Amino acid sequence: MPTSTVEQYIKTIFQQEERATGGIVQMKQLSEAMGVTPGTATAMVKHLAERELINYLPRKGVRLTSQGRALALTMVRRHRLIETFLENVLGYDWSEIHEDAERLEHAVSDKFIERIDAYLGFPPADPHGDPIPSAEGHITRRESVPLDRCEAGDSIRIARLRNDDPAFLLLMKEQHLTPGEAFVVTDKNETAGTLTVRHEQAGRSSAVPFTISMANSARIMVETGSA
Repeated sequence: MPTSTVEQYIKTIFQQEERATGGIVQMKQLSEAMGVTPGTATAMVKHLAERELINYLPRKGVRLTSQGRALALTMVRRHRLIETFLENVLGYDWSEIHEDAERLEHAVSDKFIERIDAYLGFPPADPHGDPIPSAEGHITRRESVPLDRCEAGDSIRIARLRNDDPAFLLLMKEQHLTPGEAFVVTDKNETAGTLTVRHEQAGRSSAVPFTISMANSARIMVETGSA
């Protein structure tokens, strides 16, 4: 049985692989994501390599093996189903669910997770829009791009949010920038580093234009179409 530390490293490598160029996660990137020193991360990476969960490429970084990916998908599935359960059943706000899900994902049994999945009706995505892997380890991703790559006039639909910071999530919820909501990009100001969107549904409070920084818009994944 892998320890919770091993599980957390493997899940983090999986998440960083999705953003890494060429699928290789640099050691600096991994240590920062884990909140540990580079030396601590390197020691654990060597342990994971010995267990054949990752391929360690000195001076380059790490990449999951098929065995490591299978474990990562198990942990991602647990985390996202628990987040969904906490919000849909226990009434957590979506800005509160990440921290408790981080703890619970290492403690519950596979049977518990399958019961949650069935109880929820086999949801395809968690509250943040991230796809939930199947029990067999399959994961379906929809094509999406960061909001900061969009241009004025683009019609967009929020796909998912790549940030677990509670303050960020609360702001996004207040502005209805949540998965499934449709907006139009009304302005993009490269000099000011801002992007402005307006909800497509007339009469909504979010129909008032909302300006967001490029840094925050890069954390919002959207599906695009021509306005």
